[in-house]
Amino acid sequence: MSNSYTISDLAKEFDLTTRAIRFYEDMGLLQPERSGAGGRNRVYSPRDRARLRLTLRAKRLGLSLSEAKEIIDLYDSPRDTGVQLRKFLDVLAVHRKQLESQMADLQATLDEVREQEKEARQLLKKSDPKNNA
Repeated sequence: MSNSYTISDLAKEFDLTTRAIRFYEDMGLLQPERSGAGGRNRVYSPRDRARLRLTLRAKRLGLSLSEAKEIIDLYDSPRDTGVQLRKFLDVLAVHRKQLESQMADLQATLDEVREQEKEARQLLKKSDPKNNA
């Protein structure tokens, strides 16, 4: 395993644009070292790679980038892991409740669509002369 990564390496590995990676950097999620003339080249460490992986996992879970940063930063700190895990569980519980609420709303909408389809089919059946024969 390499000790450093370029922005292109990470973009390819995680199927991201370099712009997205720079955005995560601007949000403070990644902190690459700079090299080359004027510090134009970014050099990402294994720590940055791990933080990017965690960031993408957090996004898949529905966390905001600020929530992801807060949780990832907790893991970087030397504090008790119990604090970190409790915070993570709290954030996950909030998101689970939001997703459950959204799922209930979607189910209600699907039920309404099904009912409207049923009514439309009944009306069509009544009005279609081919079906009255």
